[in-house]
Amino acid sequence: MHEDRSVLGEENCFVPFARIIDSSELPQKFTFPFYYEPHPLCLEAVAALQQYLSTQQDWEHNFGLQEGQSGLVIGKMFGVLLVEKADGAIGYLAAFSGKLANSNTLPRFVPPIFDMLQDNSFFVVGEKEIHQVTLQIAALESDTTYQDAVAALRQEQDASERDIALLRFRLKEKKAARKFLRETEKRVLASSDYEELCAELIRQSLSDNAQLKHCVQVWKDKINLLTIAVDQHREVINRLKESRKQASAALQERLFDQYNFINKQGEYKNVRSIFDREPYDKPPAGAGECATPKLLQYAFLHGMKPLAMAEFWWGQSPVSEIRKHQYFYPACKGKCEPILAHMLEDVEMDDNPMLVQEDLGAAIATIYEDDHIVVVNKPAEFLSVPGINIDDSVLRVLQKRYPEATGPLLVHRLDMSTSGLLIAAKTKEAYHYIQNQFIKKVIQKRYVALLNGILPQSEGIIDLPLRVDFDNRPFQLVCPEHGKAAKTKWKVIAVEGNKTRVYFYPITGRTHQLRVHAAHIMGLNTPIVGDDLYGTKADRLHLHAEYLEIRHPSTKQKISFQADPEF
Repeated sequence: MHEDRSVLGEENCFVPFARIIDSSELPQKFTFPFYYEPHPLCLEAVAALQQYLSTQQDWEHNFGLQEGQSGLVIGKMFGVLLVEKADGAIGYLAAFSGKLANSNTLPRFVPPIFDMLQDNSFFVVGEKEIHQVTLQIAALESDTTYQDAVAALRQEQDASERDIALLRFRLKEKKAARKFLRETEKRVLASSDYEELCAELIRQSLSDNAQLKHCVQVWKDKINLLTIAVDQHREVINRLKESRKQASAALQERLFDQYNFINKQGEYKNVRSIFDREPYDKPPAGAGECATPKLLQYAFLHGMKPLAMAEFWWGQSPVSEIRKHQYFYPACKGKCEPILAHMLEDVEMDDNPMLVQEDLGAAIATIYEDDHIVVVNKPAEFLSVPGINIDDSVLRVLQKRYPEATGPLLVHRLDMSTSGLLIAAKTKEAYHYIQNQFIKKVIQKRYVALLNGILPQSEGIIDLPLRVDFDNRPFQLVCPEHGKAAKTKWKVIAVEGNKTRVYFYPITGRTHQLRVHAAHIMGLNTPIVGDDLYGTKADRLHLHAEYLEIRHPSTKQKISFQADPEF
């Protein structure tokens, strides 16, 4: 696609198509931003933008794609918006999320909603003031007098703990000796002599208690003197930290005032009012800095009609998220969903495909059944249990098939996109017996997956803790600090062209565990074929729960089940 660079600049970011676009090529409705396949015209725009990113020399940013490049490696999300101008010209706009090359405004890209990085803006001035307070705090915390006082306090605290512990040990030995003496002498001494002995032992006990109390008080007095010196210094530091916290919060509130989003009708809404509802207490950091809100803002302000959008990642994957170079991704939900709900009001949009589910109940094949359990083969793209917006699920099918069942039926679940074996219990007793096996992790499970690439090794164990991405549910993040333990054993079965078939043996059972462990840069770095969250969409997710082994709730004998994948 040819670009007319003469129209690019700060005042005009519209890039027209060089060829004539027939009306039949245009999308009928705007893209549903949170689950989509890029429109062909968006793909053309993306190809041109990526060509520019590969060759441009207008600015420098380290995306982690070139060895030896200086600067912190930061990949970026880019977006394109297919638009129609008032004169009927068809073209596109481009944007990046956050800042790029330490700037919010670069040639060729739409400007931010608010450029906080302008020289002498209140934000830049406020950040500098906050930074000065941070430098003051750092200087006070590294002050040698303060450091020496802290070290002396710790030394005295350690010495007091050792001294008091040693004294307690010695006094405990003396107490044991007195007890022994009291018990042995009782048999041989006369009554009056024994009473005199007991009185002496009580005096010794009182003396020991007084000695311990005196020792504790001496150390307490020493430590109090040192604590006063440290606390005086810390009080100054804590006041500065509180001042910095308040200044930062005030700066953020003032920043929120600048983020006003326009929609098709020309109606503005401030970011505070957009997020002034459950489950939000206040707008999340960076709300409005993503590519799609920037693109829509520019389009509406310049009288352009948005036709379709697409976002892609450019650069090295971050450590926590899964972002593959040049892969397409939906708009983030935590930050963008409330904003786009306002900006796209009255814009005719594609249906949310997540709310449309094919009736696959009849396709749920029974693998095994007796009076206690039933094992079924769940088709891909079918819920295990009812969701927020969709009720059709394996559980509902089983409830209709087995209305006399006394147990909760499903003992475990599979992700909606994953096919394979599910165990249901017909009785409460069977349910609890099998559930206990899952809790104790004694059930043997095996999954089959087809990966979109070749693996350098033949087997191994992935250990990457996971937690939900609170800003972009249902995506999962790798998080060593707050994530839950997640381990997966894997083994290559076969190489099929440029793809690899593997067995997965999940040691834990976290949400999206196998999908994340396959795609993550610190896992296999090779997404599962058809993974529309962490890879690229295909006919289906090529992940299947193939094998299960349990102890039968009635016979208590091991029993296994297998269902081969259909890929």
